[in-house]
Amino acid sequence: MSYKLPQISPPPKVGANEAVLVASGDLRLSANQVCWAAQQEMEEKVIAAFAREGVTVRRGHAYDPVEKHGFISSQRMGMDVFKSIDPDAPLIVAEAVWQYSHHVLAGLRAHRGSILTVANWSGQWPGLVGMLNLNGSLTKAGIRYSTIWSENFDDAFFIDGIRAWIRTGQIVHAMPHVRRLDAESLPMAERTLGEALAAQLRHEKAILGVFDEGCMGMYNAIIDDELINPAGVYKERLSQSALVAAMRMVSDAEARAVYDWLLERGVQFKLGANPETDLTEEQVLEQCKMYIAAVRIADEFGCDAIGIQYQQGLKDMAPASDLVEGLLNNVERPPAHHAQTGAVLYEGKALPHFNEVDECAGVDALVTNRVWTAMGFDPATTLHDLRWGEQYGDAYVWVFLISGAAPASHFIGGYAGASSERQPPMYFRLGGGTLKGISKPGEIVWSRVYVEGGALWADIGRAHVVELPQAETERRWSLTTPQWPIMHAVLHGVTRDQMMAKHKANHIQVAYAPSADDADRALAAKAAMFAAMGLHVNLCGDVKVG
Repeated sequence: MSYKLPQISPPPKVGANEAVLVASGDLRLSANQVCWAAQQEMEEKVIAAFAREGVTVRRGHAYDPVEKHGFISSQRMGMDVFKSIDPDAPLIVAEAVWQYSHHVLAGLRAHRGSILTVANWSGQWPGLVGMLNLNGSLTKAGIRYSTIWSENFDDAFFIDGIRAWIRTGQIVHAMPHVRRLDAESLPMAERTLGEALAAQLRHEKAILGVFDEGCMGMYNAIIDDELINPAGVYKERLSQSALVAAMRMVSDAEARAVYDWLLERGVQFKLGANPETDLTEEQVLEQCKMYIAAVRIADEFGCDAIGIQYQQGLKDMAPASDLVEGLLNNVERPPAHHAQTGAVLYEGKALPHFNEVDECAGVDALVTNRVWTAMGFDPATTLHDLRWGEQYGDAYVWVFLISGAAPASHFIGGYAGASSERQPPMYFRLGGGTLKGISKPGEIVWSRVYVEGGALWADIGRAHVVELPQAETERRWSLTTPQWPIMHAVLHGVTRDQMMAKHKANHIQVAYAPSADDADRALAAKAAMFAAMGLHVNLCGDVKVG
């Protein structure tokens, strides 16, 4: 018996001095259209740089005149694009925008040729954040890649990097700032505390409430249960449809009480009349309902931290979750009452929220909350996008920026120093406000949990937050997203390029400590807890641990 066998047409081979370029984009058409001009400008510079080195770069997919952009805009499209790409070709993934890594992950898993991820050094859309997410996803997937970044693609760092990649298929970045933790070298008091907290976690266990996994293609933000369960951390997989249903059970009076609480503490809501472009009171009251609903669901399921995806699905049902997230991450926040008993839920405590259901950040926030609480410090913590940075005076000052999830206790002036502005329409169709503020000067611990080689890792280091002149802050906001909370961070003993080369995520976790000595002690205790939970821990930069 004979069967009709499928016919597979092999893609054309590339020449000896050729490479293929692909561009992963957003799932949202409006974002792809608005951001395309920046992507096109960046690609022209990258292609020209390779041409000067004798390499012809061709795009692996065409500009779409109907959709008016040239991005890979879905997983299916990515699979179809890679069918026509030589699997042995040198491949460049060029990013000037936020991108959904799963659009290209299937093709990159099967690709045999050398892979280079490239981003423009700009805070605009931003490609740096998109590239770091892709790098973290490739790292988790065990896919070999090289990475490089540049402002104009004509500097020595970039040119030397692509020459090495053309010649050898890889770029090796020096990382002298990284050393593995020796737990026995930690101060005894902090080591004992961290180990005791890890033992308590294994015994009592904790729950991360996950409202729909896998936000915006962030494969790197998903931790397999088998990796975190031994540490005592489990997931409660929740549906965002349940969150919408719970919002409908919150009364108008309850929402108004939350809004009034914020107004009494001085939060400035930048309201307007047009809901398409302005923040309206109706949007804010819906966010207040989401806040109460989220706390009630967390209480119902006994969650120790929660993560709301917000994006696909919920973005078409409700205003943005970012104001909600900022409130949850703060110890002082509007009271949310049990629907039947009237009891205040999580009274006097933060309910840590991991933005965009980044489970790596969820584990980190949980550990921070336990360590900082035990040490008597404010446990308010948040993740930020590692967005961009520039030299200012004698220091390299990073822009850490997030869509509104930063707690008010991180801001100059607290709630009185906070405002709420409408989220950009191209990302947030139904609006909703942020919790915007300028992070106060002070000492912080930064960290990132990630998956590599089938195991959990944590990088941890020290930094301090500086206060820049208002004009400089406004300039940096104007080059990024001015509606979002900002942190001006100076890393200790880690250069810009070292950070980009090592960091395995678009997100970075931060928490304040009262003083430099307190931050050093908190870092030591946190590192000890991570290690006792079974994570591999790297100390990054200038870290004092005894």
